[in-house]
Amino acid sequence: MVDSAGRPITAEYARTRLRWEPVVEMTQVKGTSEAHPVLSPNDEFAEFEIFRRLFIAQEPVPYAGDFARPALLRGLEIEARTGTNPYRFGLIGSTDSHTGLSGAEEENFLGASARDALPEQRREAAAQPRPANAAATMAAWELSASGLAGVWAGENSRAAIAAAFQRKEVYATSGPRIMLRMFGGFDFQQRHARSNDIAAIGYGRGVPMGGDLSNAPHNGAVTLLIQAAKDPAGANLDRIQVIKGWLDSEGKTHEKIYNVAWSDDRKFQPDGSLATVGDTVDVTTASYTNTIGAAQLAVVWRDPDFDPALRAFYYVRVLEIPTPRHQVYDAVALGMDPAQTKQPTRIQERVWSSPIWYTP
Repeated sequence: MVDSAGRPITAEYARTRLRWEPVVEMTQVKGTSEAHPVLSPNDEFAEFEIFRRLFIAQEPVPYAGDFARPALLRGLEIEARTGTNPYRFGLIGSTDSHTGLSGAEEENFLGASARDALPEQRREAAAQPRPANAAATMAAWELSASGLAGVWAGENSRAAIAAAFQRKEVYATSGPRIMLRMFGGFDFQQRHARSNDIAAIGYGRGVPMGGDLSNAPHNGAVTLLIQAAKDPAGANLDRIQVIKGWLDSEGKTHEKIYNVAWSDDRKFQPDGSLATVGDTVDVTTASYTNTIGAAQLAVVWRDPDFDPALRAFYYVRVLEIPTPRHQVYDAVALGMDPAQTKQPTRIQERVWSSPIWYTP
């Protein structure tokens, strides 16, 4: 395994990278880089806001090095060889737009810059001929109304926020202001998910997102305490998922996705997937209703496949119910058929926690 200059990754390189890269921006206006369906074929939600153009005239190819989950997996391999994981990073989102505005709402998307701030400008840009292998010109309907960073800081000060970034107690959101808590430990009980003060239990019995676990007790297993609450002005929640990655005894990496909490008393299908939450989107009015989903989900989840001898990481992904994607609002404002935008009409917004790592 080599660095960007083709040199073998050493322990010194790994330590340097770990020090200077505490977090990674995983979602922004030019798409989301959590995972790719080619690289994670068993992840039914990997196909999410992936930017399909490059800034050079070349067909985009999904390289593992372009996505966060493969990097987290690769970090386990490097740690086993060098003793340090250079990709032990937290996850955040940011807009990366050039509008001077911090909002990332689908219903109030103002493009990436002043040149595509209005629906009429965005329609004009989309109408320009652009071959699939042409260098990207960032037509706004192809872009994402994303993202934001969630930070668990003791106070609203630069020092406290910077400290939260350093300890990776942060999370990424594709736009909604969803509240997400995740703690890891070996001593959480199911009743803790019903507590009015999950934070006190989490800090008292475990570590928060971005933290480290080791020395599992006999017959113990990594257990996560998770709580998510909807954006007060947004859509209800569909489900909570845990994404686990690990390095087996032969040095091979694996990933697995667990549905751990969900709304509406749904059942698992014969193929093992969870039944979909439903869809209330009306594209003719760019609207949806919160008649499905849940305002809050909380759970204590114990890893059923835990092996105390194997390195692993865990992070949480929380999905909203389907809502209209940003260009549907433009289509309604412009009197267009949303299908004419040639973009997905629905989006399942989401948040991702920073990982918790387990080291034998």
